[in-house]
Amino acid sequence: MGELTGKTVVITGASRGIGASAAREFADAGANVVLAARSEAAIVALAEEIGPQAKAIACDVAQYDQVAAVMALAQESFGSLDVVINNAGVIEPIARLEDSDPAAWAQVIAINLIGVYNGIRAALPVMSAAGGGTVITISSGAASNALEGWSHYCTSKAGAKMLTDCLHKECADQGIRAIGLSPGTVATEMQVQIKASGINPVSQLDPSVHIPADWPARACIWLASSAADDLVGSEVSLRDPEIRQRIGLVA
Repeated sequence: MGELTGKTVVITGASRGIGASAAREFADAGANVVLAARSEAAIVALAEEIGPQAKAIACDVAQYDQVAAVMALAQESFGSLDVVINNAGVIEPIARLEDSDPAAWAQVIAINLIGVYNGIRAALPVMSAAGGGTVITISSGAASNALEGWSHYCTSKAGAKMLTDCLHKECADQGIRAIGLSPGTVATEMQVQIKASGINPVSQLDPSVHIPADWPARACIWLASSAADDLVGSEVSLRDPEIRQRIGLVA
């Protein structure tokens, strides 16, 4: 029996990529999973694939009431809320600042940054009342490095990184384990969009260098366990060979 057996995990952006892989990995580890995404058909199909320990709910993370409904479903369905994976994120449309569309730029901030805040804010009362929980936010090297055409993405990820820092400072004494996970480049649809843009060096990377989506998913499993207690309050990078070794990830 592992640490996650019977625990309840909410995953945003669960329709594909890292989110879908995390759903399968957590379920395989014995956890109940609540899958949230705007693509309802995809998460319903994934929940059916996983079985009765999975629930699906359509959710736009930029809308607080919808995120709160996800947390409520977790409690109603499985009786607890133990782990939240703030994974939902977008990068389109990629554009230099002078070419960017203000509404589209703001929408990326709404999903990537306000969505993370909404996940934290909706989970906190439940987790604090239960004596604690884990909040893992999928970060990026873009949180600390400016990249051409990515002003919206870099800004949103930098803000989300600071939210993790603030959550740790304010709520660690309530048993809240706040951790950021920076996976590096991952073989997902986002990398297809990045390559198609032709902007900045990331778009020039050969697809063979991207790690598989199940690596960050497995990292989330590890970070949600006591094995990663020494990393609470920090941003963990899967580019770090020592971290990969600790998790058991090998090329």
